[in-house]
Amino acid sequence: MTPRISLLIASLHVVLYLVLALRVVLHRNVHKIGVGTGGDAVLRRKVRVHGNFGEYVPLALLMLALLELAAVSTAWLWTFGIALLIARVLHAAGLGASSGYSVGRFAGTLLTFITLLAMAALGIWRFVAGAMIVA
Repeated sequence: MTPRISLLIASLHVVLYLVLALRVVLHRNVHKIGVGTGGDAVLRRKVRVHGNFGEYVPLALLMLALLELAAVSTAWLWTFGIALLIARVLHAAGLGASSGYSVGRFAGTLLTFITLLAMAALGIWRFVAGAMIVA
């Protein structure tokens, strides 16, 4: 079984990751900041948006691929994949606009956590259900 849904969702996340990275690179170039953030608050936010993406998305995409390889329903895979992508766009837009509270940042974080938790719960359930069938 080829994990086609995970492949597409991961590919879309790679595009978003590159957009976030490009925002950091362009800001560094325009403001001549080589390493760190140079005390630039806008660059600090852009770096955090990019870093936060790198902290959560790889594990989520791994879970999605493993669930697909475990033959989880395509409806669940699409739901998780699209929810994760929406969550990360919301988070990037919210944190990118303000270092404080924003609806996008809150909603993106909450949806990311809910998606991760739901994927983990389904993974655990698949394992336990499979163990019961084998026993």
